[in-house]
Amino acid sequence: MTDDRAPSTTRDAVISRYSGLARSARSGQQLIDCGPDAFEEGCFGAAGYADTSELPDGAVRASLGCGNPVAVAELSPGETVLDLGSGGGIDVLLSARRVSPGGTAYGLDGSPDMIALARQNAVQAGVTNAQFLHGHIEDIPLADGTVDVVISNCVINLSADKPCVLAEAFRVLRPGGRLGISDVIAGEDLGPLLASGFAGIAITITHDATPGLYSAIIQATRPAA
Repeated sequence: MTDDRAPSTTRDAVISRYSGLARSARSGQQLIDCGPDAFEEGCFGAAGYADTSELPDGAVRASLGCGNPVAVAELSPGETVLDLGSGGGIDVLLSARRVSPGGTAYGLDGSPDMIALARQNAVQAGVTNAQFLHGHIEDIPLADGTVDVVISNCVINLSADKPCVLAEAFRVLRPGGRLGISDVIAGEDLGPLLASGFAGIAITITHDATPGLYSAIIQATRPAA
């Protein structure tokens, strides 16, 4: 017998932890303390970004990712991009600048504290084409086929239902839409991506995290037909 409470219990624990981290960031604490020179040694967070000079300190302090999905998303002006598990908003703010003018960057997060932090960071950055949504990555509150690019930074690994997350990402993407993820993976199993309907799948290992676990960039597309 399966325990239907397991996914929601896991999700609640994740939200509770990251809500606490958001409150720490809003109080001025640095959540991951390492500079860009340490990224190759496996120290992540804001170290994964070549230039954060135009971002508010709150977004940089709250960066908890394991890479820079914006760098591989190939965003263009006028596009709509969605960040799954947007946290303090660093990738949304970077994306919003790249899709301007005419584009929109959405951030989705399950923690109200992270949403509040991200909105505060957007105001401080002067970014007006970013919207932050409260919700779960297993149930994205956007209509079918409304997004050009889905990104995520070290969040999908936290979900207890990864196939559901990937299916939802596929659903909201327009035909021909793109997926660009920085995350931690176990091996190079393409099953969940293929089962969701993605094509053109490429996995680039960036770091060995621990034996059998890797930080990686995952790219894929929703077929145009």
